[in-house]
Amino acid sequence: MSNTSENNVAMKRPITMAIVAMGGEGGGVLADWSVDLAEKNGYWAQTTSVPGVAQRTGSTIYYLEFMENDQSGREPILSTMPTPGEVDIVLASELMEAGRAVFRGFVTPETTTLIASTNRMYSMQEKTAMGDGRVESEEIIQACEESSKKFISANFAAVAEENGTVISASLFGALAGSGALAWPKEEFIEAIRRGGVGVEPSIKAFEKSYELAKKPKTTPITIEIGKKPASESSGPTPEQELAIINDPQSAVGPKLKDLAARVKAEFPEALTLILVNGIKRCADYQDLNYAKEYLDRITPIAKKDGEIGDGTYRLLTEVARYTALWMTYEDTIRVADLKSRRSRFDRVKKEAKVKEDQITQVREFFHPGVEEITDTLPGPIGRAILKSKLVSGVIEKVTKNGLRLHTTSLHGYLLLYTLAKLRPLRRRSLRFSVEQKRIDQWLEVILPVASENYDLAVEVAELANVIKGYGDTHKNGMANFNAIMVEVNRLRKEAADGKSGGKAAAERIAALGKAAMADENGGKLRELLSQ
Repeated sequence: MSNTSENNVAMKRPITMAIVAMGGEGGGVLADWSVDLAEKNGYWAQTTSVPGVAQRTGSTIYYLEFMENDQSGREPILSTMPTPGEVDIVLASELMEAGRAVFRGFVTPETTTLIASTNRMYSMQEKTAMGDGRVESEEIIQACEESSKKFISANFAAVAEENGTVISASLFGALAGSGALAWPKEEFIEAIRRGGVGVEPSIKAFEKSYELAKKPKTTPITIEIGKKPASESSGPTPEQELAIINDPQSAVGPKLKDLAARVKAEFPEALTLILVNGIKRCADYQDLNYAKEYLDRITPIAKKDGEIGDGTYRLLTEVARYTALWMTYEDTIRVADLKSRRSRFDRVKKEAKVKEDQITQVREFFHPGVEEITDTLPGPIGRAILKSKLVSGVIEKVTKNGLRLHTTSLHGYLLLYTLAKLRPLRRRSLRFSVEQKRIDQWLEVILPVASENYDLAVEVAELANVIKGYGDTHKNGMANFNAIMVEVNRLRKEAADGKSGGKAAAERIAALGKAAMADENGGKLRELLSQ
């Protein structure tokens, strides 16, 4: 056996192993294979599982202990929970889960072999952050390396997907290749065979991961499933993106051909990718005229940046990006459109690994507020409802507990489909008129500011990122945006009076923007504004 295992036997201490995985990843199967493997090799084995009900998609800790059978006939007492500092092996199905295992003290430099897949499933804290709340994968990897006795990492999820199975098979292969358990490779494979489900795909993923675990240690590359590392692919070139638009077989191809030609003729080549995706997004959101309005809006900025910029087109880049995002804000029509598309149902089936002979049911939970409903209505009607406490109160009472909709039923699907088909009426809606006015006012500020202070104009362009979501989140973001715009006007006035300006003004707005993204209620922003 390995040194770890020999020491455990000598001290009459069990081999301890924790598996941290999420729902649907086969963590229970991996635990069963491991128990079967241990028992076939003359060990007592025990496994327990503790589901984490508040985690991302049902994160579960499977804990196992193996004790060599001394043939005394006495069954050992084994623990049901991992003890920090005393876990010999930790297997993590995803990088953040590995980080959590380190944080909880399950991984130690003196004891633990840590095997982790480098794919990422972002945590709720990362997803719900106002700004970019993602934790750098490199930081997690470094913590794993420093905290473990031996660290084995690779994209085991990608290996599983390539072989048509789940990550449990890949991690089992990495476990065999790690040497943390000294039983022969063939016995690991026999445990998979005795499981009897998905045997051949599981063995293929096992073999690949076994070889990865045996390879000399290299710096791991973190990639998402279905995507290549940045070193292998940097996305389509501008010419390739234009070719997609000009492809007659493309869903949007010929319809956007004239606008794509305009992008190529009137704007810098460096902006082609952003602009082509901008017109595609706007046309998909509303119609071709809306895509044309998108280009019309940023044309003055493009001219100004060409006249006064340094050739990097920093201002035009930010304006082009955020104008497209702002013009395609999410309303009830957009949500219904996205949720009723075939591609969305296909994606759900793929993620749930639904087989052809299985029936899928999708249930949506909606919690629309009064403003979400009135935003979709024609302007005069929406304003009238907002002014009426009686009508607003009735709507709040009806929607208080949310709405559950079975969208794979005929009734549920037709409801979403009908709502999505209201897209031509969006131009008359209350929200549309309000947002178009806000976008124009924002651009009207950027243009003169660019002539006064280019860096400040770039920061004003990036302020659009403060406005997010819907409901209270959108309302708070809009309030933060307006508060910072007041500060922009104050700084411009001071600059005109010769009191301040230049780089300091841009740095001030950048700091305010960062503070606005720090929390949803704007507490840090108000604190900074008061200084």
